[in-house]
Amino acid sequence: MPETATLTALPEGVREGNEQLVQLTAAAGAKASTLRVREGQGDFLRVAISGGGCNGLSYKLKFVPAPKRGDILVRTAGMPVVVDSKSALYLKGTQLDYSSALVAGGFKFSNPNAKASCSCGESFSV
Repeated sequence: MPETATLTALPEGVREGNEQLVQLTAAAGAKASTLRVREGQGDFLRVAISGGGCNGLSYKLKFVPAPKRGDILVRTAGMPVVVDSKSALYLKGTQLDYSSALVAGGFKFSNPNAKASCSCGESFSV
């Protein structure tokens, strides 16, 4: 794993979180590690919530080179995950899984805060 992804001291303004905020399953961690190498955009997986989607809020995943001030860093399934403080309110307790199934495969969010979600699982409402 590249040195930047194994931070020993947190950058100023970045807090350490735990898997009670967000947790990747072993399958999601393995797939994210593979994608991190292929994408080459950064060593940290940013999980965020944004407005949009068919239910009002949608999940966003992207690799970033470093956490930002105000982020929460969670080390889960061998992957350093960063979440901004606003998204953390919606993500608390979320598990991210991955399935390689041909039908309905891909990353799947299991969010205990979601009151409703769309059939594709990419958007939700609270």
